[in-house]
Amino acid sequence: MSMRTVVIASRTGLHARPAALFVKAASQQSVPVKIRVGEGKAVPAASMLAVLSLGAGHGTEVTLEADGPGADEALDSLAALLARDLDAEETSDA
Repeated sequence: MSMRTVVIASRTGLHARPAALFVKAASQQSVPVKIRVGEGKAVPAASMLAVLSLGAGHGTEVTLEADGPGADEALDSLAALLARDLDAEETSDA
């Protein structure tokens, strides 16, 4: 199983728009991806309710997990997304 650990960069954490962007990206991957906070239970990254239930705020360290062909690429892509301040990007787009 492949894993990546990343710190949530968005100011609002993994809530609202940043969570929606993450869930959309996770659902487009070629392998199922799970996300967890600390040693907590891993939940499906493609589920908005599951992701929101993590309560991952700004600066929270999360672990992404996936298995199968394309897992490393999927995790690299999602980790890079979480490492960006998606809130700041929303403001600059307006």
